[in-house]
Amino acid sequence: MRDSEPFHLVPEKLAEALRLRGFSALTPVQRAVLEPGSVGRDLRVSSQTGSGKTVAIGFALARELAEADPTAPTPSVLVVAPTRELAAQVGRELGWLLEPLGAAVAVVTGGTNPALERRALAGKPRVVVGTPGRLVDHMTRGALSPHGVRALVLDEADQMLDLGFKDELDAIVGRLPTDRRTHLVSATFPREVQALADKFQRSPLAIEGTRPGAGNDDITHVAHLVHQDQRLAALINLLLVAPDERTLVFVRTRADASELVDRLVGEGFAARALSGDLEQDERTRTLEAFRAGHATVLVATDVAARGLDVADVGRVVHADPPGDAEMLTHRSGRTGRAGRKGASHVLVTPIGRDRVARLYARARLQVAWRPAPSREDVLAAAEARLAAELNNDTPVDASSEAFAERLLAHADARTLLARAITKLREPVDGRAREVTRLALPEPSRAGSPDHGTRRGPPPRVLAPYARTAGPPRGPEGHA
Repeated sequence: MRDSEPFHLVPEKLAEALRLRGFSALTPVQRAVLEPGSVGRDLRVSSQTGSGKTVAIGFALARELAEADPTAPTPSVLVVAPTRELAAQVGRELGWLLEPLGAAVAVVTGGTNPALERRALAGKPRVVVGTPGRLVDHMTRGALSPHGVRALVLDEADQMLDLGFKDELDAIVGRLPTDRRTHLVSATFPREVQALADKFQRSPLAIEGTRPGAGNDDITHVAHLVHQDQRLAALINLLLVAPDERTLVFVRTRADASELVDRLVGEGFAARALSGDLEQDERTRTLEAFRAGHATVLVATDVAARGLDVADVGRVVHADPPGDAEMLTHRSGRTGRAGRKGASHVLVTPIGRDRVARLYARARLQVAWRPAPSREDVLAAAEARLAAELNNDTPVDASSEAFAERLLAHADARTLLARAITKLREPVDGRAREVTRLALPEPSRAGSPDHGTRRGPPPRVLAPYARTAGPPRGPEGHA
C-alpha cells in the first residue's frame, strides 16, 4: 500500500522527482508541511539550516500551483530571498521539484543582467524567486506583475531583516493581492521576525522541523585545543587527514580569508576565498570550482557564506571560532545536509576554551574535545588510504604486472614495497606539521553553564597569519 511508502503524502509526480534526486525519506519539516492540517494555512516554518526547508515549502507551493487558474496572470508564486546565492539555490531546488507540474521557475537578483531577466519574466514563469531590491525594481518597471500571486514566501526572514530589507519587503507585500498565502521560512524566529510574521500572515500555522538550538544528528562536533602559534599547523594537519574531503573553512574577515588562502595554496592545497568584495562573476566561478571539486577548500566569511548551498561538504572548520551560538549552528549546518554525514571542527586556543565550551552549551550541541591532528595522525591516515587503495579488487593491467616482474628480478618484494610506500608518503610527509598535544577540558567544564561570559568579540584566530600589520578592521575587514 502507498501509505507505507516514505512519500505516501507527496503527490505522485513530485514523489518521482524526489526518487530521481536520490531521496529515500523525508525530513521532519517536510513531513510536517504535508500533514492535512497544513492545507490552506499560512505557514511559519522554523527549522535548522540543512533540514530540507526549501523542499518542504515546495510541497506547499505545489498545492497553490495545482489550484491556480491557468489563465490567471503569472507568476502564481513569489519567493523572496536575502542574497543572490540563496535565491539561486532556492530557484534550483524548486526548479527540479516543480518541473513535473510544468511550473517554470525564474530567478531575478541584483548583480545580473536585468534585460535578460525581463526576457525570462516575459516567458510567463509560474514561480519567480528573487532578492528584494531586484523584485521591487521589476515591479516598478512593469516587468513583473504582482496581480496573480497566490502565494508569497519570505525565505530566511531573519537574514533579510539583518541585511536591512524591511522597506523593500513592505513595498513588495503592498503590491500583492490580499487573499494570498504568505509563508515565512527561517532557521530562527527572534522578536523582530515574529513582528514581521504577525504583520504579513493570517492565523499562521507554526511548523517546527528541527527545533531552534537543536543539533543536526548527522553532524559530529569536534573542538581541537591548540597553541596560539600552532593554529595554522593544526589546520594543515586537519586538511591532510582527509585531503579529498570538500571543506568549508570559516574566518572572520575577508582579509583573513585572502591571507589564509595564500598560505594554503602555498602548502599545496586547492583553496579559494569567498568574501564580500568579490565581483559576482568571480564569486560564481569560485563556487562552481568548489562544487565541481576543482577547489577542495573554500575559505569564507560569515556574510559571504549566507545562502551558500553546496552539496557534499564533508566538513566545516571554524578557523576563527563563531561569535555566538546561532552563528555556530548556521556555520555547522553547511555540512551534514539531506541525510549525509558531516563534521564540524573548531580550533580553540587555551584562552578561548571556556568561551567555546559555553557556546556549545548555549547551542545545546554535544562537542567532543580532541587533540589537534598530529604529524603521526596525518601519516597514519595516509597509510590507511594507501592500504585501502592497494587491498582492493581493481584489475591490474598487463604492463604494470610486467614492470613488477622486472623490479622483482633485482630486489625482494618486501624491500620494493617499503621503498614504494616511502616514495608515495613523501608528499604528505613533507607537508605534515608538528603539533603539541594539550590537556583537554574535563567533561564537566566542557559543558559548563554560561557564567561570567566575556563581552565583546571572540579572540581572533587568524590575525597572526597576516604577514603585515595594519589598522584595526571591522567584522568584514573594513579598515
